[in-house]
Amino acid sequence: MKSTSLSLIAGIVALAAVTGFAAATAPGDGGTTEAKTATRLPVERSSLLCPAPGLSDLAETTYTSFTPAGGGGGEAGTAELKQSAATTAEDAMGKGGSKGKKDKKTTDAGKPVVSLKEPGKPATADASGADTPALVGTATGRLAPGWTAQQTTTVEAGGGRGLLGVSCTGPDTDFWFPAASTAKSREDYVHLTNPDDTAAVADIELYGPDGSLKSDVGEGITVPARSSVPVLISTLTSEVAEDVTVHVTTRTGRVGAVIRTADDGTGSDWLAASADPSGTLVFPGIPADATSVRLVAFAPSDDDADLNVKLLGKNGAISPVGHEDLHVKSRMTAGIDLKDITKGEPGSLLLTPARSNKSTPVVAALRVVRGKGSGQEVGYIPATAPVGAQATVADNRAKGSTLSLTAPGATATVKVTASAGSEGGEQVVKTYTVKGRTTLAITPPVPSGLKGGYALTVRTESGGPVYAARTLSIPLNGVQMFTVQTLPDDGGTVEVPAAVQDLAVLDD
Repeated sequence: MKSTSLSLIAGIVALAAVTGFAAATAPGDGGTTEAKTATRLPVERSSLLCPAPGLSDLAETTYTSFTPAGGGGGEAGTAELKQSAATTAEDAMGKGGSKGKKDKKTTDAGKPVVSLKEPGKPATADASGADTPALVGTATGRLAPGWTAQQTTTVEAGGGRGLLGVSCTGPDTDFWFPAASTAKSREDYVHLTNPDDTAAVADIELYGPDGSLKSDVGEGITVPARSSVPVLISTLTSEVAEDVTVHVTTRTGRVGAVIRTADDGTGSDWLAASADPSGTLVFPGIPADATSVRLVAFAPSDDDADLNVKLLGKNGAISPVGHEDLHVKSRMTAGIDLKDITKGEPGSLLLTPARSNKSTPVVAALRVVRGKGSGQEVGYIPATAPVGAQATVADNRAKGSTLSLTAPGATATVKVTASAGSEGGEQVVKTYTVKGRTTLAITPPVPSGLKGGYALTVRTESGGPVYAARTLSIPLNGVQMFTVQTLPDDGGTVEVPAAVQDLAVLDD
């Protein structure tokens, strides 16, 4: 056989191996290749990043790792959170962030801090002190679909006191954080965590009420491989602003990003990124006893945004008196004080375009304060995506959890699963109906015979989209400390297009 024939046969075999076997017809015979619809399959790999919880010797942190049961079959897989190579604030800051200095503390990055063994049952671990590093995690196999981790820290005293909670985030290249600040009373750090084996380079832009805040040191911040860098926002600009929008992007690589806020009067918490810019935004789960709610929004496009503001309460939607609408100028941060908008009833905030023929995308977040005087405590609710097929929040306790569900459009039905406990107990499942344009706040189901912590998984069964948030409250030293985590779709499945073989590409 001639070498040219051998080459052609080898090429056809290789093409078949790449595209997969499918029904195909020979070129020119009048037949067609039958197209197949895409299918949704469980993801086979997930990544999560938990920021360094320290900055206080009094910090006590609990990590909870969880994968919902029934997410997919296949190989057993692993789900592990490991220590990053620690990078302290002193290493990172100075002028312009980290430039590759040596780490101040050496950590064992190879040993898992939390290792999940099976779906449906959380795994937990504890850490103490200011030197606890960020965690970098990967889940594979049947532990990957819907993998969720929560980091919860209590700080009893000092400028950073509070209950700080954050759902560990996946790596990305673009993050928006309204509701940050460079005010004298605030100390806000952007935590950048790199999960990969090569360095990432990030830029941080700041926008105040009058537009961009001048900064020559927010560009080209190097985040070493599998490391975390905290950047103090107030060192990036000399301008002072109560409301600041932080935009984090990467030039190379990807990072996880979250902001740790601290205020002299109201304590501290984590500020997670807002949902992607959109003309309609939802903020679920404003506590009934909120004494102050501040809305901060930013329009990243060249157009101004005009928005209607609605509070979705337990009986319907109302317009807050004096704040029925909000005007956000292009590339400027707008903030309005909604005060005690909930008036003793739980609610959610809804932003929609003021004009049906114009929808300008915005990003936004709420700064929520509970308590008065020295008993104040702060939490944040960023605009979030709907629950979708499934969403999960970890680290629920026997007492102190409130699950808020809101349906901004049509009435919807959801199924809520309380997982088995980390140290014992059996899962419990309940179904709830959320009426359109309302918020339903419930004490979530608790696993029977619960020992330890547990996770809550929300699944949309029917009706319109549902948005959800979990408030965790822990009284400490006379202060009702709290933190709020939203529940966007966990991305446990991915749409996979069907591939077909088409040998017509070989026809001359």
